[in-house]
Amino acid sequence: MNDMKPIDGAEYITLEDAKRLSLPYYEGLQAGFPSPAGDYQHESLDLNEKFIRHREASYYVRVKGESMIGIGLFDGDICLVDRQEEISNGSIVVACINRGLTVKTIDLSTRDKGYVRLVPANPDFKPIIVDANDEFFLQGKVTSIHRDTSKY
Repeated sequence: MNDMKPIDGAEYITLEDAKRLSLPYYEGLQAGFPSPAGDYQHESLDLNEKFIRHREASYYVRVKGESMIGIGLFDGDICLVDRQEEISNGSIVVACINRGLTVKTIDLSTRDKGYVRLVPANPDFKPIIVDANDEFFLQGKVTSIHRDTSKY
């Protein structure tokens, strides 16, 4: 994986970079009228336990670029990717095409025509058409997206 380059969507982050940390967890907080947060405190929450289903098959990627902003996936976001999750038509995937990595929605509806499409979620970008002439494999399915909101 280290010799692959991002084309417009991904760079790897190892699971070791995501240390296990258990923090207090609050559930059911209103986005409207405030209420006392103490009523909502639960046990602590470990994000690795919450989001990682197949630890040995999971990794993180940091998104670069704006090709997926239409689904709320922005430059700098971190995606959790699972190689064991089933990929179906419309899944958000990390794909390797001609030794380049990208994060896109996969369109499998054209398989019977001899190609698949990697579809961006931004009208400024064109779909990537993948056919038998391309070196192509799927790196896994994006299962969650994490964003640092401190920059807002």
